[in-house]
Formats: sequence, C-alpha cells, structure tokens
Amino acid sequence: MPARCIISFSGHKNVRATHKTTIEITTDESLSVRGDCIVGVSSAMGCLGLPHKIRDALQNDSSMAHIMFNVQGNVFAVRGRGSSRLTLMDSHDIVLRKSDFACPRTLIIGCSAASIDMPRRMVQSLREGADGIMEMTVYAQGEMDI
Repeated sequence: MPARCIISFSGHKNVRATHKTTIEITTDESLSVRGDCIVGVSSAMGCLGLPHKIRDALQNDSSMAHIMFNVQGNVFAVRGRGSSRLTLMDSHDIVLRKSDFACPRTLIIGCSAASIDMPRRMVQSLREGADGIMEMTVYAQGEMDI
C-alpha cells in the first residue's frame, strides 16, 4: 500500500522559483533572493520529521514518488524516485532533485521537474504569501507505473 504524507508551507515575497535542477521547501521563516530553488517557507517539517512509513519507502531503490504542490487551487505535479543512499536526516529542509545527488536534505532524486518549471501563476501566489501544501505519495516497486 502506498505511503502518503501532506506537508504545509507558506509563500514568501522573495520566492523566485528559477532554479533549473531542484525544488525546496524549508522550515525557515525567512528567505533571501539567493534561495532561487525555494518555493515555500515555514514548512511543517524537514526530511527528518517525515513519518517512518514515508522514510522507509523513500530509502528503497525501487520506490517511486508522486508529489503534488497545491497553492490556491493551482496544482504542480512532479515525480521522482527514492534511493538507499537517502538519509533524510535534515530537520529543516526538503529538496527534490533532478540529479542523482543525495545528501541529508534530499527527498527524491531523478525528479521530473525543477522550481523553474513551476507555473508562474503559482509562483506569483507564493510571492504574495499564499499558503500551500505538498502532497506526497510513495509507491513500492509494482504498486504504480509512474
């Protein structure tokens, strides 16, 4: 059975969402303009706070993840994969990566999109301080072909 988790976050006036390889949400309350991959602040958790069922599923080389960002009715869906190399030990940040790089902040690798791909209407809402949710579903091998 797939593992599911919903994480709330808030927008910020400095959201740019122009990074070409990553998407990030953070528990930090502030954001500088240099954080061009960050799409949300004040998130409910970082990687370390994820439920054990999600963490266990993501730390499997055959797992696949489907993630939907929802901001004021605008939806942005991405998919990626888990890895046995993911430690999920960062308490502040969650990073989705197009590459195979893994560090304590990495949630998924091989992500199908980056922050620059996020609809600009959604980015504008986030710049105006809109709240959002990141809904994650993690599938074991054979549960879903995404």
